[in-house]
Amino acid sequence: MAKKILVVDDSESIRMLVSTILENAGFEVARAIDGQDALQVLNENLFNLIITDLNMPRMDGISLIEEVRVTPHHNRVPILMLTTESQASFKEKARNAGATGWIVKPFVADNLLAVINKVLR
Repeated sequence: MAKKILVVDDSESIRMLVSTILENAGFEVARAIDGQDALQVLNENLFNLIITDLNMPRMDGISLIEEVRVTPHHNRVPILMLTTESQASFKEKARNAGATGWIVKPFVADNLLAVINKVLR
């Protein structure tokens, strides 16, 4: 059975790019446009991994991580931040909120898949 990954990003082009990479690698992918949308998707499905952007309308990635970490069904699911931000302060906030890892855009598909496969072991 394919591992299920939720991709959360307000950019449609990024959602589609990441989804295509993941689907071609054999993962099942769901998409959300921001943190609030992601919480609705998470209420209806179980996932093996969440990949989220940092800066999004309505609910940003840090707030999403904080919400996920207090949700019984997903509190142990790995969460990767995929963002253009590379500042240490953002990484620290994400780590403190419960992020598992950090990937900076633009990214190389093979590197993204390597991180995902490492996290999903």
